[in-house]
Amino acid sequence: MLEKYASLFNHLLSHSFLPLKRKVPCILQVFTLTVCVFLCCQQLLQLHLVKMSPNGKTNGADKPEQNESPQTESPDMASGLSLASHEAHILEKLQSLGLDDAAPESVSSTILNDTSLDGVVAYINNKGCKNVVTMAGAGISTSAGIPDFRSAGTGLYHNLQKYDLPCPEAIFHLSFFRKNPKPFFVLAKELFPGAFKPTACHYFIRLLHENGLLLRHYTQNIDALERVAGIPDEKLVEAHGTCYTGHCLECRKKYGLKWMKERIFKDEIPICEKCPGIVKPDIVFFGENLPAKFYNSIDVDFEKCDLLIILGSSLEVNPFASLIDMPSSLTPRLLINREKAGHRTGAMALSDIPGGLEFDRKGNTRDVAWLGDCNDGCQLLADRLGWGEELKEMVRKEHEKLDKSKTQETAPIAPSSDEALDCQ
Repeated sequence: MLEKYASLFNHLLSHSFLPLKRKVPCILQVFTLTVCVFLCCQQLLQLHLVKMSPNGKTNGADKPEQNESPQTESPDMASGLSLASHEAHILEKLQSLGLDDAAPESVSSTILNDTSLDGVVAYINNKGCKNVVTMAGAGISTSAGIPDFRSAGTGLYHNLQKYDLPCPEAIFHLSFFRKNPKPFFVLAKELFPGAFKPTACHYFIRLLHENGLLLRHYTQNIDALERVAGIPDEKLVEAHGTCYTGHCLECRKKYGLKWMKERIFKDEIPICEKCPGIVKPDIVFFGENLPAKFYNSIDVDFEKCDLLIILGSSLEVNPFASLIDMPSSLTPRLLINREKAGHRTGAMALSDIPGGLEFDRKGNTRDVAWLGDCNDGCQLLADRLGWGEELKEMVRKEHEKLDKSKTQETAPIAPSSDEALDCQ
């Protein structure tokens, strides 16, 4: 029972802070959460004392005399409440905060019969998954030639040292950009959409869509390779923004990819045609809010999610990383990455409080880690699903099209329903 209450608290924590737009304003929410956790912990302590005492009392020295009526005891004392009463009391407090959905599903349910890639494939086939959510980080684009951010010696932050920045991250700080936008646009020219081809990972996500399994794809990447791979805009949430559109920092006039590319490739700073403001691509800089589409989608998507697949992400940057705790506790989670990520370490790993990916937790039947190259992992998963040859052929044909487009000096941009492509 203690595990059940601990799971309730974890669910409450993970659902109270993401997103902060829920239920009550942020400050009131934090205060309310603190009070609730304090009250519930107090109840847990009393419950634990009752459970440990053979006669159901919190303290043997407080036993009433033989002729003392038990009705004279205070109703607030743990000794006067049954275990069921404690449970009902705590649940009532959670529900009074509007968190009726805070009670998690039974943690004893077997979710996957086998915590391996084969177990995930069997789950997909047997359960008829139709609402798969995918999350992706820089690891799915490194084989395309795009560096990730943090790898020692080869990561993007390491390579930015040549721009003589106060710190590598400064290139993505709005205050620095306003003073000196040149380093950012030099980098943007190197990473601009059209210079790289999508990987097998990107096309695997497209296959999920074409086979009717993909509910939504969430990406941390700003390289737009999902769009180039043909994943429709309505299936895509670019959590850290996109280079496909841009806005003037002063008047907010909107510009499209073609307009920005012409100027960036001439080594010019894109300047608004309406005012003298700088036009910044719509990628999220440090200190900026994530796109509204991110916050508007997560509640609905993760409530429906019947399988979560995480591809090539270190799961170190929030709020993106915290999305892994949003699906139902009965929803399997598959990580395809070079190393384990998003799992609990240290004291948290020794506790019974759930949270994060739990590959090594005793009795885990939910979380699977496939470690290795992301392209290899996606190809293997496609093979097991019967899509292996289709994926290989898609990669071959799409890359041929992109090579042909490049030869013709046409930007290799996949059609999109995003009206921003028409902005000039």
